[in-house]
Amino acid sequence: MPQYIDGFVLPLPKKNLKAYKKVAEIAAKVWMEHGALAYYECIGEDLDVSFGMPFPKLCKCKAGETVVYAFAIYKNRAHRDRVCKKVMADARLAAACDPKNMPFNVKQMAWGGFETLIARVAR
Repeated sequence: MPQYIDGFVLPLPKKNLKAYKKVAEIAAKVWMEHGALAYYECIGEDLDVSFGMPFPKLCKCKAGETVVYAFAIYKNRAHRDRVCKKVMADARLAAACDPKNMPFNVKQMAWGGFETLIARVAR
């Protein structure tokens, strides 16, 4: 069954990883409680690649920054829209995500919704 994915990519100052993780833990809880099938927050670890464009270059990372790659999985676009409407109205997320006090520059975050093209999952 095809699924729908919301993906997020952003540069994060490494010194703010602990603060970011607190926000991410709240976000994960809120997304899952409102119906997301899965929620992942991933921190860059092997980003010095020998081909293609490395994520740090794509995200225009400065010295001392790394990349966060995050995504939520839904049944389909309509399911994503229902879940996100509830998520955006959740006071816990609003309290955790004050744009004036975020551990990263919100203007550098990239976000988008994706239809599944191919999916293989080990069973």
